[in-house]
Amino acid sequence: MKINKIDITHFRNIETMSATFDDVNITWGENAQGKTNLIEALYLFTGAKSFRGVRDKELVRFDCESAKLSIEFEGNGRKQNAELFINGRREATLNGIKKKSAAALGEEIKAVIFSPVHLSMIKDGPIERRRFIDGALCQIKSGYKNLLSDYNRALVQRNNLLKDVLHHPEMEGMLYIWNENLARIGAKIVNQRLRYIEAISPYVKEIYAGISSGTEEIDILYLGAVSEVSDTAVIEQNILKALEENKVQDLQNRTTSAGAHRDDIDILINGKSARKFGSQGQQRSCVLALKLAEAALLEQMTGIRPIALLDDVMSELDEKRQDYILNRIKGLQVFITCCDKEQILRLKEGKTLHIESGELK
Repeated sequence: MKINKIDITHFRNIETMSATFDDVNITWGENAQGKTNLIEALYLFTGAKSFRGVRDKELVRFDCESAKLSIEFEGNGRKQNAELFINGRREATLNGIKKKSAAALGEEIKAVIFSPVHLSMIKDGPIERRRFIDGALCQIKSGYKNLLSDYNRALVQRNNLLKDVLHHPEMEGMLYIWNENLARIGAKIVNQRLRYIEAISPYVKEIYAGISSGTEEIDILYLGAVSEVSDTAVIEQNILKALEENKVQDLQNRTTSAGAHRDDIDILINGKSARKFGSQGQQRSCVLALKLAEAALLEQMTGIRPIALLDDVMSELDEKRQDYILNRIKGLQVFITCCDKEQILRLKEGKTLHIESGELK
């Protein structure tokens, strides 16, 4: 797919804006001028919530009651249009037909987003790494979101039972019921995660080799009861074993210490942990490679080519890595933001937009 035009009214610090786009688009300007707001507006058309973690009412320009976004795009071999109306909540239309929810736009419009907040996927604990892979799977597997909901519900029930056992020791015998539930549902989740890592790894390796000019190699490892693609029954038995082994600890701490909700993903550069030993530029390159690989696999699995939204992606990267972003990402429509005007001078083909105080200059 390709977005040809966007119109924005009363969104964030933007009063009105109309912009047309090319295959590669760089928006530049000083901090707090509205560059990320444009990226955010485009991302909302995927039906997802803001990647900045804000409520819908915070998307509306100060002292305005509502905001409106509209795009013209090419998808499924034809020209289409979509609108978002934000007034406390989001309402959406596609080709003039009102959708049941804004989330329904995600069936037609897909994107991958890189933002500095996503660096936590490498820098911080396992929650963000699990969130990355689970979010990617939700876009390509229709039942995966329900699977996560079922698992979280079973996890809450097991944790509640662990707390109840403190005052009612006779209830300890019921733990096996929730162990079996967690293991059964968790095995399906882990199986999907492992298969996703197996599928995305070749793309990640190829893209990272391009970003690093072939000087570094990246690997992805899954850390859990099972670390390689296995039969679901095998994964289930391994999770059950871990739950039984941690039983005493769980009863003491009154929380579940093993399972799909505790698994992790390790990103290695030349065999060493990127989180522990990677430089700022290497960590940023890892996240970028994962995001671009996500886009490639998303297209393969769904037949819909996503757009790539890269917010402040070039900070802390050397010129060779910046050149890859500017000139060597192929097959995707790319939207990039940066502060340094000098960086855009190396762009060989594409369009540049200068934003100042929420206006295109």
